[in-house]
Amino acid sequence: MAENERRDDVNYIKEAFKWQYNVIGLVGAAAFAAVSGSALPVILGAGLELMYLAVVPNNSRFQRLVRSWRYDERKQESAVSLSKMVNELTHDDRGRYLAFGQICKAIRENYRRLSSTSQMLVAQMEDKLDGLQQSFLRLLNAGHVHREYIRGFDPIAIDREIGYLKKNLERDPDKVREINAKRIEILGKRLEKFQKIRENARVLDAQLNAMEDVLELIRDQSVTMRDPQELSVHLDGLIQNVESTEKTVQEMESIMELSAVTTSGFDAPPDRGARSRS
Repeated sequence: MAENERRDDVNYIKEAFKWQYNVIGLVGAAAFAAVSGSALPVILGAGLELMYLAVVPNNSRFQRLVRSWRYDERKQESAVSLSKMVNELTHDDRGRYLAFGQICKAIRENYRRLSSTSQMLVAQMEDKLDGLQQSFLRLLNAGHVHREYIRGFDPIAIDREIGYLKKNLERDPDKVREINAKRIEILGKRLEKFQKIRENARVLDAQLNAMEDVLELIRDQSVTMRDPQELSVHLDGLIQNVESTEKTVQEMESIMELSAVTTSGFDAPPDRGARSRS
């Protein structure tokens, strides 16, 4: 489904127009017209261009060529993004990611020794391992973001602030009461989001540990296993669990972004001990 959507997004007429050979032809026609002092080359070129744009974008071979361009572009963008994520990892997480890659490498090497009739399944298995490595990296990165968020959050101070606001709410002037009532609501939501994010951080840790455990088991089994289909079943189960966790991470990231937006201007100070609490 996703692949079909990407194909539908491609504007083949635009791609055909930008194709280097077409651009060279257009520039050549314009240059020839300038040299000859006649508009005829431009008129002929325009007619040929209309014919070209009517035929080539609908050609299946050209469409496959364009999709291969897009695939290469996405692959390069993904490589750059993944490289950036690796560089952003902590020293320990980077070592953990490299160790995970070594496990995947060992599995690949064990299954490259299988018969040629099994190589199609082995190729599919390698694609799944590549996907798992990328997922492991994304989850490591998300885990770091969650830990940093939790480390910078002080639920005790916010809870204390809610108590202070509630205590003085009835004595506040009407306008102040309205603002502080809104602050109590927002601070309460922040505490709820914090609890969800903390729970999600635990899910991330558990999923990362499970990925390492399952991959190590598959590596051990790949030493003697001769049926790559059996390995594929193990990987499919792991991939399904990882995809579910990644979906949860995306939801939590949206919550974190929403929390940052909705609480702008209403954040509680870290400590109100210096304030008079009459």
